[in-house]
Amino acid sequence: MIKLSIRLLATSVLLTACASPNNAPDVPADAKVKDLYIVDCLLPGQLRQLGSTTYMTPRRPVRTTAVDCRVRGGEYVAYDRADYKTALKIWLPEAEGGDAEAQNTVGEIFEQGLGTQPNYEVALLWYKKAAAQGHKGALFNLGTLYEMGRGVPEDKVAALNFYRQAWGISEDELTYRSEAEGALLAQAEVNAKLANEVDAAKTEASIAKAEAEAAQIEAKVARAEAEAAQQAQQRMAAVGASNAKTDVTQAVAASVQQTSAAAKEVTADGRNFGRYYALMIGNNDYQFLSHLDTPVSDVGRLAKVLEQQYGFNVKTLTNGDDASLLQALNQLNDVLKPEDNLFIYYSGHGNSRRSGSLDVGYWLPVNAQLPPNDTYWVPTEQVSGHLARLQAKRIIVVADSAFAGLLADNPAFLLTSDPAQLKSEAYVSLRFPNRSRLLFTSGTDAPLPQTGNVNSSVFADAFIDALVNNKSVLTAPALYLNVMDALESRQPDLNPQFKAIKRAGDEVGDFFFVSR
Repeated sequence: MIKLSIRLLATSVLLTACASPNNAPDVPADAKVKDLYIVDCLLPGQLRQLGSTTYMTPRRPVRTTAVDCRVRGGEYVAYDRADYKTALKIWLPEAEGGDAEAQNTVGEIFEQGLGTQPNYEVALLWYKKAAAQGHKGALFNLGTLYEMGRGVPEDKVAALNFYRQAWGISEDELTYRSEAEGALLAQAEVNAKLANEVDAAKTEASIAKAEAEAAQIEAKVARAEAEAAQQAQQRMAAVGASNAKTDVTQAVAASVQQTSAAAKEVTADGRNFGRYYALMIGNNDYQFLSHLDTPVSDVGRLAKVLEQQYGFNVKTLTNGDDASLLQALNQLNDVLKPEDNLFIYYSGHGNSRRSGSLDVGYWLPVNAQLPPNDTYWVPTEQVSGHLARLQAKRIIVVADSAFAGLLADNPAFLLTSDPAQLKSEAYVSLRFPNRSRLLFTSGTDAPLPQTGNVNSSVFADAFIDALVNNKSVLTAPALYLNVMDALESRQPDLNPQFKAIKRAGDEVGDFFFVSR
């Protein structure tokens, strides 16, 4: 336990603890790494009194940490990635009962696949059920299916229509489009509606089959749970043996610093953008992988810009292990409020693997071992899970590394790719009210050092320059285009990606860097 104690002691000062916004219990001091994993949890019902009648409410599904679920008396599958059967068992009853959030989650389960092949047609069905109740996340998810042609013919106009509904605006308010384009959009919307009806008829048989499969899940749950429990025990024994061996031989030099005062609300152009927080993660000193020169230096330079020019409250974690990283993410839950903004920057080794039709990504902490031993690797789907749990209105993850998972093209570029329009008052007004969960990644497995300066990566340098040169309100897609322009002359073969993170609570919002 020496190693674990060092990890938890190092991360205990990361964020100032306060009452959890959802009244969840604090994570115990002896919590293990797997305790900090996000799971699909079925909480017990609540005993309530109505007059002289006492009754028990139905059990409630949530996505939370394993330790939080356990302390609150919930049920989940321990030490296992979520899969089709167990995830559906948690969410399907609520979805069938008409809960829009559960319906959207069931759609995401079918789209993601979770251990099996994605079923986009059935995902479409559940998204439509939630969207009919005005669920913004479901409208966003419908738009991404049409934009990427998953389960339906690719249709950019239909996608834009769903995004428009998520933004809560009429076509007339798309002021940056010409009248001719607006008329074309209206006609295309009618065509898309007819196409939707045809698609629904074509997929009826597939939907009926999927619903029949879902109805059989309960009959198979007992056997699946027994198998999962047996496998979990085997994995726990193996991990315990591995931990016992490595705890004595490894020491992790995780350093956590708070570099700025308490966050204050940022206002500009008559808007209150809320408070800004940043979590900076830089890993140089790997125990089993090759040493990196740029991460610690890069996060230090970027932290100063965020603090001094943009008013961020900055926390920096350097050379952290898997427990340090997950603790840092988990502790944000006790700090962030509904109108806050969170910027996460990760610089270090990354890895991705193909699983079915999706890529599975990992961030590699300093105690990560060489593949195929991924015991200490942090799945990016766990990062996404923590983002979904956080109350912050706007979150962007910038990774000078790999980040794979359930991602979608960002709908900003369906509207315009003109940097000036992406910073316009009309655009900011459009995206301002909605939640966002965005990703900006360098597209490499590790930072690429600059020629002649091994302590600075090419991507980080372009990113920092774009922020320094901004003198107003900079939107995330405009920032992306600025960085791409800079990289074109510095490293043209680098292929950064700008995406929305699905199953993390994105509702076609944006992230705004407000220079002061």
